[in-house]
Amino acid sequence: MSFFYKIPDYKKVRVIIDTDAACEADDPYAIAHALMCQKFIVKGILAEHFDCEGSTQRSYDEICTILDAMNLSVPVFMGAETKLADNTMAELSPASAFLVKEALREEDKPLYVLCIGAITNVAAAIQACPDITSRMTVVWIGGQSYDGPVADDREYNAGNDVDAINLVLDSGVDFWQIPRDVYSSMRISLAEIQTRIAPHGRIGRHLFENMVAYNQSEHAGWTAGESWTLGDSPAVGVVLDPDCGKYRIAEAPIVNPDTTYRFEKGRHRIRVYTSIDSRFILEDLIARLELLF
Repeated sequence: MSFFYKIPDYKKVRVIIDTDAACEADDPYAIAHALMCQKFIVKGILAEHFDCEGSTQRSYDEICTILDAMNLSVPVFMGAETKLADNTMAELSPASAFLVKEALREEDKPLYVLCIGAITNVAAAIQACPDITSRMTVVWIGGQSYDGPVADDREYNAGNDVDAINLVLDSGVDFWQIPRDVYSSMRISLAEIQTRIAPHGRIGRHLFENMVAYNQSEHAGWTAGESWTLGDSPAVGVVLDPDCGKYRIAEAPIVNPDTTYRFEKGRHRIRVYTSIDSRFILEDLIARLELLF
């Protein structure tokens, strides 16, 4: 099957995905979803580290696995292998260099960067070329809840590179944040994944088997057992339809080393999502798999 409808060209947007794809099991769902959206012109996928040796390469390899399972060809770029403050490379990583090039390219379609992990590659690109901040929108999955953040509850994506997220928040870039209390509302059961996602091609099987393997690993002791949070998928949803959740406009926080916030008057204003329509996002993902695979 295929789509019987078309998207007007003027409604399409350029998308770059920045992902720690091999970190947990939810990134592949967001990547696959973005690649199936007709509205998205996916220009490239950037491999992100997750603060351990060899993690960027693992992310790169997982991105390639997803593309192979979908029989797609999209440029993939290696990102930084360490946090921003620890990066001693004389040159930008291929991922950051590509982002700079694409952001500076003369193009009438807006550019959205979907950041579903640490935000090191984007921060390095902005640090090298501040002019790109006026030429893109950064959508980030990360940060503690604004309703009572606590010091002993480190948020993973922010914690993997606090300096990077602060640099991006300080830069003035158009920034949409989806904090943890919002992205954690994307609940799905393993039974639903098996019945509604696994049957659809090699990509459906990979998404399911990858999830099951991670759920059975020693790294997944924190999970409930038969359910998961597809926490990266809201980044796709809010670009597909910016009103698929509620948001407020607020002054950008400063992220402390423990990932709590502090606030100063007069800072750049950002969009902070306070809720998300998980039904819209999950059903859209599944419908696209049914149509295309």
